[in-house]
Amino acid sequence: MSPTTRRVVQAILYEIGAVSFVGPALSWGFDQPVGESLALALLMSAIALGWNYVFNGLFEAWEARQAVKGRSARRRLVHGIGFEGGLAILLVPLAAWWLQTTLLAALLAEMVLLAFFFVYAIVFTWAFDRVFGLPRSAGGAA
Repeated sequence: MSPTTRRVVQAILYEIGAVSFVGPALSWGFDQPVGESLALALLMSAIALGWNYVFNGLFEAWEARQAVKGRSARRRLVHGIGFEGGLAILLVPLAAWWLQTTLLAALLAEMVLLAFFFVYAIVFTWAFDRVFGLPRSAGGAA
């Protein structure tokens, strides 16, 4: 699979799982109608989808320049921190606006989601690599 196809497939599968979790979680956690929480989840997903594609392209370019190939636990941790940190910078202002609250309140409200997605990003990427193989940037033939 080409690097571009790999990133698109990875991002789409990742976001299907994300919306499946975030939609109901927002509805329950913020006592909002399912339709409103699903709309916010889809908007966040669209932003995350774009970020996923951009971030993985940047990460794989960095990774390809590394002397040590493969994806160790440390490299997966760096990937998760980078991805989720960047996503938080993008999504917290959106949540503050959508929920009509302060940035601090939005950040606090998103902490549970950020913790979930930190773990989810690492586990998902590991599982994706197991099914599809490592990308060329990590020394794989994918």
